[in-house]
Amino acid sequence: MNINNRVTDLFKIRYPIIQAGMVWAAGWKLASAVSNCGGLGLIGSGSMKTDLLKEHIQKCRKATSKPFGVNIPLLRGDAGDIVQTVIKENIKIVFTSAGHPGKFIDILKKNGIIVVHVVSSVKHALKAESAGCNAIVGEGVEAGGHNGIDEITTFCLIPQLADAVKIPVIAAGGIADGRGILAAFSLGAEGVQIGTRFAATEESSAHPNYKRKVVEAKDNDTILVLKKIGMARMIKNEFTNLVETEEKNGADENRLKELLGQKRERAGIFEGDEKEGMMEAGQDAGLIREVLPVKDLFARLLEEYEAAQRRVQNAESEINP
Repeated sequence: MNINNRVTDLFKIRYPIIQAGMVWAAGWKLASAVSNCGGLGLIGSGSMKTDLLKEHIQKCRKATSKPFGVNIPLLRGDAGDIVQTVIKENIKIVFTSAGHPGKFIDILKKNGIIVVHVVSSVKHALKAESAGCNAIVGEGVEAGGHNGIDEITTFCLIPQLADAVKIPVIAAGGIADGRGILAAFSLGAEGVQIGTRFAATEESSAHPNYKRKVVEAKDNDTILVLKKIGMARMIKNEFTNLVETEEKNGADENRLKELLGQKRERAGIFEGDEKEGMMEAGQDAGLIREVLPVKDLFARLLEEYEAAQRRVQNAESEINP
């Protein structure tokens, strides 16, 4: 993959492949492994307090000399403390999500930090651009975890974002192999952010039960639930069955919050509770067949990308001999 574009230039990376900053899965081991392969690793601060985030940043810096960043969910009550931590630790790349980037972008930019915001619609992309973000991640509803209420698919979202904004667009949602990477580029993206596929690697801090469930998942084994309180896609289990039934019976926000309770993401992803935990994963889980070391996965992604590119070129030559 010989691609030099605005994304590789922005982050000073070899390949425009970004590992999503997933809660309970994206610690320093995963982020450093991805960065060492030439992509951009992200530490997921959404499941960390400031002291733990500081520890992960320092360990990541010892494990790689390559660029890496931190993902910050802006709706966290302590988002300001997280921002101060990344500034003090001299992080230069921040991906923000779940909120408006304008709240912290001035202080981040003042400290020389590249800011990328995750969006799920053209409306939010334009807001991120006007706020001063350096790039956006366009995330389709195929993605695991929390999704946009408009439920726009990656295939439809990315070309509309590419037409609407002048800053680089990074595609996310449903990308698990080299074919998906090539498809994203053909839609106008200049980079890809991959989540579930990296969550099911040896370096991911997710529980082995979670990784096994991802590998076992078929095309229809994820579901969108909790639509009234922050829609999320996860692997079907007893918890999602209960929530789905309650939602069909008209459960209100209070009832759904009661069902959700606390620490279900930790229980599912980090502790491996297959029945009652939230095992957040994208629809592309159906493409994942095994748990691999990041180095092997990265090599496979590049090989798959090149093979897909050759197939397209061969198809074009048959159409236009």
